[in-house]
Amino acid sequence: MMSSRVFAASIVVLLALLATSEGMSLRSLGVELHCRCIQTESRDIRSLISTVELIPANSHCDDTEIIATLKKTSQKVCLNPKVHWVKRMIKRFMSNSRR
Repeated sequence: MMSSRVFAASIVVLLALLATSEGMSLRSLGVELHCRCIQTESRDIRSLISTVELIPANSHCDDTEIIATLKKTSQKVCLNPKVHWVKRMIKRFMSNSRR
């Protein structure tokens, strides 16, 4: 009687470990299962930006995401891709990367 309880508890613990390790392995591979940007910045902050990362729409997020890293604080800020200055910045970035 006691051994069946121990066996059942062992199976439950094993399944729980397998479930959490699978989720951790996806994150460690850099797979994002949702959009990264919840809020976007529309103010013109071009002078504060050091780098920009462009993430196209994909199966996990319907929106194109533009993530800028700020010079002084290294903080990551999501930019609104519909704002005119962001569109110009991305267009300039894309034309420079083709050369």
